[in-house]
Amino acid sequence: MEDKFDLAKFKQLYKPMQVKYGLPEFEKLNEDFEIEKAADNETDFVLREVRKYIADKVINYFRFLESILNPSSSPSLFIFSISKTLNGADKEKMVEIYKKLARVEVQLMELDVGYSEEKEAKFINETYILWQEIKKELKEIVDIIRKNWDNKAEDNSKGYFG
Repeated sequence: MEDKFDLAKFKQLYKPMQVKYGLPEFEKLNEDFEIEKAADNETDFVLREVRKYIADKVINYFRFLESILNPSSSPSLFIFSISKTLNGADKEKMVEIYKKLARVEVQLMELDVGYSEEKEAKFINETYILWQEIKKELKEIVDIIRKNWDNKAEDNSKGYFG
């Protein structure tokens, strides 16, 4: 049991790299990307594990925006309904975020084909900064979707019963 890899040990391994590369505090990354899950995986590549959890969240949002912007590629009626209620300005906001996340996805491919601790650290720093910028924009998009979804549902129910 003493050798068990756990969160405290993972944080101990992260701390020197945080100092070396000027990385965000563990707690800040954890708030946004749930990197504490990386502690479940014993590894010699701490930054790569952190990057994987950052990548998961970024890619999930990238795919969600992609499905809204191109609803014909999505089998979900939910996505199609959302897309139909958005105006041009809303979609343009989404396109701008989508482009930023697309750049991140290309960076991820580069990191996957050749490990470099320095490049992993650079990715973590840059993506954390980007996320602080776009999470506010994503919140606005979620609010727009929620507002439009409620309006759409209201309109449908009136039409259905009328």
